[in-house]
Amino acid sequence: MAWSMGQRLLAEFVGTFGLLVAITGAALLTFEGVTYDRVLLLSLSLGFGVLGMIYAFGDVSGAHFNPAVTVAMVVSGRTKVMDGIGYIIAQLVGGIVGVATVAGVAYGYSPLWSAVTGSGVALAAQGYSGNGSPYLVSMGSVFLLEVAMTFFLVVVILLATRSDGFAKNLAPVGIALTLAMTNLIAIPIDGASVNPARSFAPAVLSYAFSGDHWALQQDWLFWVAPIVGGLIAALVERAMRPKP
Repeated sequence: MAWSMGQRLLAEFVGTFGLLVAITGAALLTFEGVTYDRVLLLSLSLGFGVLGMIYAFGDVSGAHFNPAVTVAMVVSGRTKVMDGIGYIIAQLVGGIVGVATVAGVAYGYSPLWSAVTGSGVALAAQGYSGNGSPYLVSMGSVFLLEVAMTFFLVVVILLATRSDGFAKNLAPVGIALTLAMTNLIAIPIDGASVNPARSFAPAVLSYAFSGDHWALQQDWLFWVAPIVGGLIAALVERAMRPKP
């Protein structure tokens, strides 16, 4: 079955919208600092949300929902460059609309709206140093963590979704569980990103709502590190292709 470019872009938009609603919604509803039960809630919310989005849109666009995944797919030869650019734009717009939707829900509840108009939206997704962030971890440590976690996620995506893979029918489950694993590890350290769209949307809207730009200033790391991790995963996948 052939899907049009418009349908594929819509799939990436809606899928990333769902991803950001899942993580930002869970984060703001439990905006009380880093606790183990909160880390588990956020990780499971994101994992289950992505699982549903993959099953819904995997056949349409490949269910990237993540610029780092799209870049890796381009490098691996499974996505065309121009398609990849369109995917990334759709992902960023979908993420912004997702966070804006959560903010709209919060508007009707003053404690949540106070968090949104403070640093709550930005803290729902990222932070590695001061300026409003509770994650007092060095930039180098966060960079390495984001590279490693994104590598694990993207290499699972690339290998599990190959047409010759023995577990391709269960690929969405493996991907969702791997994403949950990366968040269980990374949320207590840097808020977890492994996805530039996940960090970009809250950073932009945090600035729009509160005027605080610390998240935007740090956002470059949550672009560069995940893309580096995705590129390494793409190289590993190419090296592990079976011989003809």
